[in-house]
Amino acid sequence: MSTDAFKVSLLSEGVGYGVVIGLGVLFALVILVAVKLQKVYLNEDSGESEMFMVANRTVGTGLTCSAVFSSWMWINETVFSSVQCYKFGIAAPMWFGSGVAFQISLMAVLGVLVKIRVPHAHTSLEIVRIRYGGLGHFTFIVLNLINNIIGCASMIVTGSQILVGLTGINLAAATILIPLGVVLYTAVGGLKATFLTDFLHTTIALILIVYFTLAVLTHQRIGGLDGLYNMLLATAEDNHVDGNYAGSLLSFKSKGSIIFGVILKFGNLALVIMDTAFWQKSFAAEVKATVPGYNLAALSIFAVPWAMGTVMGLTARAFQNTSVYPFLPTGFSSAQVDSGYVMPYTIHALLGSGGSAGMLLLLFMAVTSTVSSSMIAVSSILSFDIYRTYINPAATDRQTVRASHLGVVFHGVLISCITLGLNYGGANINWLSYTMNMIKCPGIFPLILTILWSRQSKLAAVVSPVLGMICGLTVWLGTTYATYGVVNLQTTSQQLPCLYGTLTSTFSPVLFSVILSYVGPKEVFDWRDFLSIGLVKDEDGEGEKPTQEASIQQKPSTDSKDESRIGVKTASKDIEPIPGDGISGEALKQPLENEKASESSSSLPASEYSTNEGAHPFDAATLAYLRHWYKIAWGFLIFIVTTTFVAWPLPLYRNYIFTRSFFSGWVSVAIIWQFFALGAVVVYPVFDGWGQTSKVCKGLWRSWFNRGETA
Repeated sequence: MSTDAFKVSLLSEGVGYGVVIGLGVLFALVILVAVKLQKVYLNEDSGESEMFMVANRTVGTGLTCSAVFSSWMWINETVFSSVQCYKFGIAAPMWFGSGVAFQISLMAVLGVLVKIRVPHAHTSLEIVRIRYGGLGHFTFIVLNLINNIIGCASMIVTGSQILVGLTGINLAAATILIPLGVVLYTAVGGLKATFLTDFLHTTIALILIVYFTLAVLTHQRIGGLDGLYNMLLATAEDNHVDGNYAGSLLSFKSKGSIIFGVILKFGNLALVIMDTAFWQKSFAAEVKATVPGYNLAALSIFAVPWAMGTVMGLTARAFQNTSVYPFLPTGFSSAQVDSGYVMPYTIHALLGSGGSAGMLLLLFMAVTSTVSSSMIAVSSILSFDIYRTYINPAATDRQTVRASHLGVVFHGVLISCITLGLNYGGANINWLSYTMNMIKCPGIFPLILTILWSRQSKLAAVVSPVLGMICGLTVWLGTTYATYGVVNLQTTSQQLPCLYGTLTSTFSPVLFSVILSYVGPKEVFDWRDFLSIGLVKDEDGEGEKPTQEASIQQKPSTDSKDESRIGVKTASKDIEPIPGDGISGEALKQPLENEKASESSSSLPASEYSTNEGAHPFDAATLAYLRHWYKIAWGFLIFIVTTTFVAWPLPLYRNYIFTRSFFSGWVSVAIIWQFFALGAVVVYPVFDGWGQTSKVCKGLWRSWFNRGETA
């Protein structure tokens, strides 16, 4: 990146090193204690692969919501939304929020469908292997690793550059130290540990986000909503935005904002669909927690870029050439804006060193939360999809977990090397967010169709993303050269070439897949083949303890309609198909039709089912319950898309500049939404998980005072 961005350092190097090292060690210690308590009082052992990779599939609604929110609360949602608002005005943060909300709702649909069709999946790639074999498996391993590495690297690049910009510490040190602490606690605790740290990260980060939004807006030098609005009007001529109606920051009719919104939607969708970490959180959720947890997170996440991005971006643009920013006498440079310094410098200008220290804490929370999920995902790919599949198929549960630990360490080393190269090669958050879509997006729809469409052939699944990537790169670079006459870091991150390349790489694979599936070898996949995937369990009993679902199976309920007993594992009979194939209209009618499970099989543990007989580990009542949630998930996705893509923003896309009252109402609703998010992802998980929390507390009390046996 440009060294111009590093000209200002606001805190001492000691503060920077203290935050990145001290917090990393602190979280590692917290997780060590949490893992020990889980094992002693909740019978949850992160030394077992089912627990390490999918948390025994027992995570409740509240913790699922918090973890999903945390995983989507990339540093982009705070830092980059402020950058886009600074550049394009009030429309950009809203488009940012709508872009991340619909992705979570889509994952709710896919997550509940996977629970029906692939109930024992560990990674999304495991599903691909069963359907398409080794070649398809290899193709999607590469695509998944590309997305994991790009997503993780962009977070570390952003975090390290902001850390350097605030404290002046060495760039290489910042790049290496950020993932180091995450390696420590992720390798020890596994996925459940990331759920727990996600909750801690989210709690701290969201409290800081609400505080920063209110503290900046109500600061005496800003003057609240009226003061900010007055300053925006006073500086309107100096802050003219090309492509906005009347050049105004206060107009929703913004060409740059809407182009950014489209690029963001598909670029971040790729990071979600093609990153097995997001699938694993749905695998880990309880049967009844997936859809409510994900959709509650979808509603909550909207608040982060909308409220904070609006306040920080507009404040910086309106007050940048005033005495509010004494350390920026000529305002923000383009290098500082593109590196994400709009928000941290605004916080420092108004809240001082204490605010900057809080910004460092928020930065650490947002970056490490994303990196921890990525490490679990990559380690799962290396241990389960490569080691256990091709290197040592007879690996025990303990050997698989050891391979996962090594995978976490390997990922930490690899991502540090890659981010060092990006940092010293000139990349920044703006360039990474705009330009990487052409290699991230081609696998989106082929992977979705793997779950939704039974007629997608192996040839189509393997070839279509490769062709899509080639087409996307060709359109992107060709348009860049044709428009600007040169291909470099600056021209390749311009909006229109990135928009055309993103759309091409995202949607051309759909066309290729349909053509190849109908023109090439005809295949119709039998959804029952997915039932060959079972739980990971050692034959010698060393491995996993029975999951909550398996435990329930041993004591079947007399009332199958009791939702508290959802998850009973018995053979399924007369299971109804799921309606509505997205393409053929028939594929979803096949999943588990005509099953002939014997009465005796219903008493067997899930791991002993005869998959050749088509036995499903869930009983008919549980599957009916899941189908119910599947319909709700589709309904909510349609609602989110129609509301945030059409009904809300498009009526505002006209020749209109926000009036004072409309502006005040707009920002006020955004801030109220922040408090809703605080309740949903911080308060509710405590209430929802109170049973396990109280169990641990009681166990500690008895152990400490020797008043009974350990719970």
